[in-house]
Amino acid sequence: MDLVTVFENINWLSVIVAAISSFLVGGIWYGPIFGKGWMTEFGFTEENLKKRNMPKIFGLSLLLSFIAALVLELFIGAEADLMFGAMAGFFAGFGWVSTMLGILYLFEMRSFKAYLINAGYCIVSLTLIGIILGAW
Repeated sequence: MDLVTVFENINWLSVIVAAISSFLVGGIWYGPIFGKGWMTEFGFTEENLKKRNMPKIFGLSLLLSFIAALVLELFIGAEADLMFGAMAGFFAGFGWVSTMLGILYLFEMRSFKAYLINAGYCIVSLTLIGIILGAW
C-alpha cells in the first residue's frame, strides 16, 4: 500500500477524538490522581507551576497528542478493531514508550515513583487512543 492510500484511509475524526482523549487523561492523571506526587518527585511548587505559559503548554500538548494518535493510526491501519487498537496502544505505551522512559530515568537517576507516574500516563493514554482508533 502506498503512502497516499494510507493517508486517504485515515479516519481523521477518530484521530482528533483520540488526541483530545489523551489530553484529557493527562489533565486528570497529573491533576487529581497523581498531581501532588508528580510535583513532589520533580521538585515543583505551586508557585513554579503558576509561572508556566499555559496556552503554549496546552496548545503544544494537544498538538503532540494529535501526532501520537496519528502515528498510532498509521501503525494499526484502517482495518483495526477495538481489541487490536487497545492491544496496539497498550504495547506501544508499555513496550516502546515506558521502556525508553525507563532508560532515560536510569541515566538521569530519577525516582522509580516518577517513572511510574509518567510511564503509567503513557500506557493509559496510548491504550485509550488505540481503543478509540480501533473502535472507529
